[in-house]
Amino acid sequence: MKVIIAFSLLFAAAAFPYALNSSQDEIEPWTEKQLMDPAELARIINDPHSQKPVIFSIGPIELIKSSVDIGQVKEKKNLEKFRQQLYNLSRDKNIVIYCGCCPFADCPNIRPAFMLLNEMKFTNHKLLFLPHNLKIDWMNNGFPINE
Repeated sequence: MKVIIAFSLLFAAAAFPYALNSSQDEIEPWTEKQLMDPAELARIINDPHSQKPVIFSIGPIELIKSSVDIGQVKEKKNLEKFRQQLYNLSRDKNIVIYCGCCPFADCPNIRPAFMLLNEMKFTNHKLLFLPHNLKIDWMNNGFPINE
């Protein structure tokens, strides 16, 4: 009996991280591969020979160099503005979206924007991974900003 209980506990402990990741994938509209590291985007922006993505600010601040200001897409009018900006782009266009208004897990803007990209069948879109906020994860690292 003790062996069965120990085995059950061991199995549950081993399966717990998988369950967390599985539910995370079901909840979020992006995959882990669709998260872009801020240092990678900064490198692309600073490299004069790199092919630049279209960068959309979908939050309250248009800060990242060469980003297009949409406004907070949690507001219906701004989500529609984003849709209009995307309408004429090729579905395989390299796109990066960011907000950075608050901790990533709590952001009210990134999910509606990413779901719209998915809905419109874009195939090369990324979400800039700003776990804390734009100041901590972008500005404090000296990454390029609009002047």
